[in-house]
Amino acid sequence: MELGHAYALCRKETRHGNADGASHRRADGGHLHDNGRQCGCQAGTAGRGQSDRGVGAGQLLVFTYLQNFACIHEPFDDLNHNGRVAAVDPQEFQRPICTVNHQSTIGPTGDPIDQVEKLWVIVPFFETDSREAAFNEDLGEFLKRTFRFVPDAFKKHPGVPVQCPEPGPPETTHKGKPGTCTMHTTRLDLGPSLAAAGLVPANTPVIVPTLNHSHVIDDDDIRTHAIWWQIISVLVTDPRAWPTEDGTVGINSLAALRAAQAAGQARPDAPTNFFLFFSSDVSSESGVVNKHH
Repeated sequence: MELGHAYALCRKETRHGNADGASHRRADGGHLHDNGRQCGCQAGTAGRGQSDRGVGAGQLLVFTYLQNFACIHEPFDDLNHNGRVAAVDPQEFQRPICTVNHQSTIGPTGDPIDQVEKLWVIVPFFETDSREAAFNEDLGEFLKRTFRFVPDAFKKHPGVPVQCPEPGPPETTHKGKPGTCTMHTTRLDLGPSLAAAGLVPANTPVIVPTLNHSHVIDDDDIRTHAIWWQIISVLVTDPRAWPTEDGTVGINSLAALRAAQAAGQARPDAPTNFFLFFSSDVSSESGVVNKHH
């Protein structure tokens, strides 16, 4: 039995169909994904597009991914809120649930979470053009009801440059589709964050496509071999703080992010159980040359 009200707001390939690919509508108008089907837009063939970008130490960075994401389910988690912990509910983690504002105590290799490097994912939580549509109609309606606007984080064409989905040539080899990014999950559960803000009842999964976002890492990590990184989500609420495409202005370092948070231009850190595996190096397009750490 599923506890709480589940909003499944990812894009569906079809609204109607048989048990093989049906999209079922709840009586209250929400949609539930079914049959383990992946929610969100599907990435096309990326070719050699296993890289995206980030910023750190005021420089533009290149991240190169060597494997897929991980979202940790610990034995006593109940991330699908069905009243059964993962240890006795194997179906819970056959499709990992990547959750914002829920922190695992360990990383993918079993290291304590405080020993795992951090990747701050900044999200444009402001609207630059109300005429631009959300990823899908159901999601747009939910966002307007909940926030009274549709943040650029959920728009097919955000009004600010973002590093995910990949923008395409010449910045990246592959151009990503909305709701995707190389080697990332295509969906997130925002339920704990919205519940903490009093916007949905506790234990309510709110599954959405992966948000438009950019990446920030600590200055000491800008040249790092491939490791696991824990995602820390930060909502940026002031477009004036958003980084430029070349990473020279705006939130382009952890210090700049902390300054934006102190100035009320960005919300506090929100931990996740979501991890990515990549190496980092300074982009050849970065205007500053820094020595190796």
